[in-house]
Amino acid sequence: MGLVACTRCTRIWPAGTRHCARCGQKLSQRAPLSLQRVWAWWCLGLIAYVPANIYPMLETRTLVTTRDNTIIGGAVEIARHGNWGIAAVILTASVLIPIGKFLAVAGLALGITRGSRLSRVRRQQLYEVVEYIGRWSMIDVFVVAILSSLVQLGAVVSISPGTASLFFAVSVIATMLSAQSFDSRLLWDKTDPPPAPRSHMA
Repeated sequence: MGLVACTRCTRIWPAGTRHCARCGQKLSQRAPLSLQRVWAWWCLGLIAYVPANIYPMLETRTLVTTRDNTIIGGAVEIARHGNWGIAAVILTASVLIPIGKFLAVAGLALGITRGSRLSRVRRQQLYEVVEYIGRWSMIDVFVVAILSSLVQLGAVVSISPGTASLFFAVSVIATMLSAQSFDSRLLWDKTDPPPAPRSHMA
């Protein structure tokens, strides 16, 4: 349409305008170095996700014992007490969703440079799903914060966040920034893959 939008104040200007006259922001029709930023945040998120699953997420101290639980270990412990629904929610939000986001963002980024069998519409839908569900990955951090603030009974029992909570928060934030750095217009630069030839039976 021959227009460009300011990413700071959302004012629309004619294409070719270099700076926004309202706020002074530099205008660009495409996000510069979009894929580089995607991969940078993606790598940071993946690096932080490894210790997030190794170190304890929750530290529970009582008069006689101290127990540390990782994300998966905590979900297994909850399942042992019969709370299968809560354990499934934790595993979904803390394991399946982050891994799915890593795979989806990497697949979209690789599809830009190497091509993809998915159509442009399907890739756009996948991108919107990844961006939407990303915020729900913080459910573990929220649960740990709530438990730490509520369960503080002095010397009797106390719950505090473990080392993994910091790494997990960094991983989630990094993957969210990775998805937000992705310029979805790149998905529409390539043409759809040609349909596979159909074999006709004699």
